[in-house]
Amino acid sequence: MTGPQLSLAQIRNRLVLTARTILRRHLPGSDGRCLACRIPDCRIAIAARDVLDSAEKVRQGRAPTPPDSNDPQD
Repeated sequence: MTGPQLSLAQIRNRLVLTARTILRRHLPGSDGRCLACRIPDCRIAIAARDVLDSAEKVRQGRAPTPPDSNDPQD
């Protein structure tokens, strides 16, 4: 199905499932580095956690907060 045929709940559920799949693949190993990327702070896993946090806030009826513009973006 394409976007226009999906409800907002279905889109949210697909985002959550995708984020969970990403987190399963990008787990930190015993040395603290991502098993897929082999870097200490995997940005992909961080983004997936942010998606899950935002989806949970939306589900609870709270608006997700936008990223802080003062945060350094590498």
